[in-house]
Amino acid sequence: MENLGAEGQKINGAVANAALEGTAESKLSQQQNSSSQPDDVPNGGRGQKINERVQSIDRKVVKPAQSCLRIFCGCEYNSSTDRLEYDYTYDETVKKKRQPLPRIRERGEFYVDSYNGEPWACSFGTNEESGIWMNSGDQAGTIMAALVWLLMLYSAATVTLLTITEGIPPILGMIYNFLCFMALSCHAKTSFTDPGSVPRSSVPQENQRRDSASHSMCGQCQTFKPPMSHHCRICNRCVSRMDHHCPWMNNCVGAANLKHFLLFLLYTWTCAAYSLSLFGWNYFFCADEDCTFHVVVVHLVRVMTVLCIGAFLFTSSMLMNVCYGLMTGIGTIDRLKKKATNTMSQSDEEPIPLKDVFGIEGYHTWPFPIDPVFDDYDRVMGYSTPQRLAREQQHMERKTPANTPDIVPAPTLELPSCVNDFLPV
Repeated sequence: MENLGAEGQKINGAVANAALEGTAESKLSQQQNSSSQPDDVPNGGRGQKINERVQSIDRKVVKPAQSCLRIFCGCEYNSSTDRLEYDYTYDETVKKKRQPLPRIRERGEFYVDSYNGEPWACSFGTNEESGIWMNSGDQAGTIMAALVWLLMLYSAATVTLLTITEGIPPILGMIYNFLCFMALSCHAKTSFTDPGSVPRSSVPQENQRRDSASHSMCGQCQTFKPPMSHHCRICNRCVSRMDHHCPWMNNCVGAANLKHFLLFLLYTWTCAAYSLSLFGWNYFFCADEDCTFHVVVVHLVRVMTVLCIGAFLFTSSMLMNVCYGLMTGIGTIDRLKKKATNTMSQSDEEPIPLKDVFGIEGYHTWPFPIDPVFDDYDRVMGYSTPQRLAREQQHMERKTPANTPDIVPAPTLELPSCVNDFLPV
């Protein structure tokens, strides 16, 4: 089963020219063969004309339309061409046919690593062996996350009762319930998504090795600690580009689930502002009898008004906090540390581009809680793995990619020798 969780990378393409020359020679030979065929064959000539007509339509109409749509959507990545079409579960001994290797990518061209290195265990937890990410060790966080669902469902039920009792038009109730559904979907995606935990086999990137002679190590995980990452004592893992641990999500907010957390804040803020506007218009500007709420629903609306005011203020402050972190490149934990040591003026972090949050699949994927596809997964996370580097090297050398075994970290603070063999020079 392929993992399409967006491990988009860029490769060097050292043998791209040779591959291009080979394809050019093959096209030339095909043209020579096609020109040598006789023209007096009626069926063959008719089929050839149909094929030429289809290719002409595809070249003049379909491809320009697709390119215009991709430019309009802001999509820098095409899953049909940039995806590595290689099945790691393909058994050549059974099918008695060798699987063709993917084409060589040019320098800077995207591809998706289809290898699934995630655990298959049907277990819940935050360690590397857990198949489903879920923080079950924090009882207070579990209660607060369940409280979010309870309050959102309460607000949706209140608006539904208003619609049933004809207090508001049905279309307005449908809009609010849709916003609640999207907010809860983003909340669930944030809670059950790995925030960017650093694996035990992580190694520094090439530019990190070139620019720095020494690297940080986590004293708790005993592994490489990427820049801007922190060790969460609740999740008991190092998280890449960790912003903070949110008890309302019962999870950390890091590089991998920042998009879902930001969408949850936006949808919750929209729900609060929408309901307050609806209630305010009904209370201040509507004097007809049709605007009068049912006696029972009035008390529910009053409680919901108080909840919406609190949610509006809280999500507004959190949105400003997240936006400040994106514009400055400094997370919440790093900002608190710099303020405590009075070193905010010495910060040299760069702003975080939106493609490192929402991915490169296009603007149409931004409003939905789906995993983003990053143009360079290692750069966004701040680390690489020997297994991925080995697969990339095998593809570059036109060798059949093999499943590299998991590398167990050494108990010391130094990286094991088997990891150093995979490190880029």
